Amino acid sequence: MPAFKTLDDLTDIAGKRVLVRVDLNVPVADGKVTDKTRIERVAPTILELSKKGAKVVLLAHFGRPKGEPVADMSLSLIVSAVNEVLGQKILFASDCIGPEAEQAVAAMKNGDILLLENTRFHKGEEKNDPAFTEALAKNGDIFVNDAFSAAHRAHASTEGLAHHLPAYAGRTMQEELEALEKGLGNPARPVVAIVGGAKVSTKIDLLQNLVKKVDALVIGGGMANTFVAAQGIDVGKSLCEHDLAETARTIMAEAKAANCAIVLPVDGVVAREFKAGAANEVVDIDKIPADAMVLDVGPKSVAAVSDWISKASTLVWNGPLGAFEIEPFDKATVAAAKHAAEQTKAGKLTSVAGGGDTVAALNHAGAADDFSYVSTAGGAFLEWMEGKELPGVSVLSQTA
Repeated sequence: MPAFKTLDDLTDIAGKRVLVRVDLNVPVADGKVTDKTRIERVAPTILELSKKGAKVVLLAHFGRPKGEPVADMSLSLIVSAVNEVLGQKILFASDCIGPEAEQAVAAMKNGDILLLENTRFHKGEEKNDPAFTEALAKNGDIFVNDAFSAAHRAHASTEGLAHHLPAYAGRTMQEELEALEKGLGNPARPVVAIVGGAKVSTKIDLLQNLVKKVDALVIGGGMANTFVAAQGIDVGKSLCEHDLAETARTIMAEAKAANCAIVLPVDGVVAREFKAGAANEVVDIDKIPADAMVLDVGPKSVAAVSDWISKASTLVWNGPLGAFEIEPFDKATVAAAKHAAEQTKAGKLTSVAGGGDTVAALNHAGAADDFSYVSTAGGAFLEWMEGKELPGVSVLSQTA
């Protein structure tokens, strides 16, 4: 991984204005934050800088206001939640550039924390507009990026600022990048990847990248049906992208050429209805009834996945193995997640997971806390797994 500077490289910052890009795009219902996870993730960076006497100026987006001020996308809505997580009161400015932002920054004392209004209230943010970037940079002496989840966007506050100010990775960004390096950058082998989810079409780039990098690729969820069908097996009424059969065969051929084992279900849990508690049965994968659909992988498949996890030194996971949201079709995902957590806890496995459904599935299984690292980054995590360059990361290494 290219070198990048961290907070360990920042000395004598008392009185310095530090612009910190954070991810505060949290869920809000009835005016209240319903999940503070993302605030909790960036708290260590904010508090460390504050304790060192810096004037901490927070930059963040909230929702998709499309370059215009939108009242219910104002960051003022989350100030109380940030206060609660940090254990101290923060200041708030009703704009991120211009006189209001400049006056608020000028009034700060050492150790103060100021949250500026939603950067996406300005069109220049998503366009990475030079004039807007300069206006942001005017309020800082140093730039710290602690928002890996927005690192796949070349926006003014994620990429542009690093060209104007000395740039560093915050603690969350540092932790994420170090975990990802252990996952696919320079992993201990054997490496096993688990990829699940509904559709192959959304993960073609991901699968094509992984078969070149891992020793075994476990495919689960609805997307496994497409691979099974591509081998001439009738999958009944299961979710399946029959038009991507050739793509699936190509990926399997690429895996074979790269000496990567493709692990597909050998049995499945089938039902006639997609609902909790629906009547179901376990059948071999080539015996799926014409009027049924596969909603989870079966026990023989779970045993095979667990065996691969036991052999692995590194596990990368994105997507559930079945329809984990409804019982009893969560069993395979829960069993595999718990086994991976046990192997990790025993010091036998480095486990890195990410993606919205993945985080929810691991939390559902009660396994997330025992994984080596669980990324909340969503799109950025997926693009990293696809082998794509992330502008917000590459610019940090360029300025290191």
